[in-house]
Amino acid sequence: MSTITEQAITPSVIDEAMDYQEYRQMIDELLEQDKTTGDNHSEAMIHYTKMNVQRMSRIDKQIELSDSLKKMLAEVDGPWIWLVLTEAWCGDAAQNVPAIAAMAEQSDNIELKLILRDQHLDIMDEHLTNGGRSIPKLICLDADTLEEFGSWGPRPEEAQEKAMEWKDDPDISKEEWAEKLHKWYAKDKTQQIQSEFEELISNWN
Repeated sequence: MSTITEQAITPSVIDEAMDYQEYRQMIDELLEQDKTTGDNHSEAMIHYTKMNVQRMSRIDKQIELSDSLKKMLAEVDGPWIWLVLTEAWCGDAAQNVPAIAAMAEQSDNIELKLILRDQHLDIMDEHLTNGGRSIPKLICLDADTLEEFGSWGPRPEEAQEKAMEWKDDPDISKEEWAEKLHKWYAKDKTQQIQSEFEELISNWN
């Protein structure tokens, strides 16, 4: 673990972080004021955030964790903190954070904590994806020492590969790119992220 990461993820960061319900409540309260997280409160960003609330609510209701993943979560030694960098306007966060929350809920030894990326760029910049500040980004920590075991994000591997292909295709617009990505998530129904976390938990435990 690097010195920079040790300095960036402090007990005060963990203490001030939100749980999933607090995160959802914060987004609802911001939307009531025609705002979202961050500094950009444009009509487009508000629209994305409203769509994301619908996505999160749907996944919250429909998600079913596999029996094998539930078993692994029940056997987590812990105590762990899953620290997640996120933002309300981020579509990938809306598709993945509810699944992460459902997994954490299954284990008495995992505490989920959410922080906003743009308020914690020092932490974000220690966990870049291909040089970018892509979210969501989950960091698994020892709850007692804040030692880092590993990280995940911003998307399941298959979605990441497809997203990069579509992004590099000049014939696919940004809007089409986003639509194709969310269709992938809708078809996948959190199966990929669940499968990837089985492997991660095995490595971290």
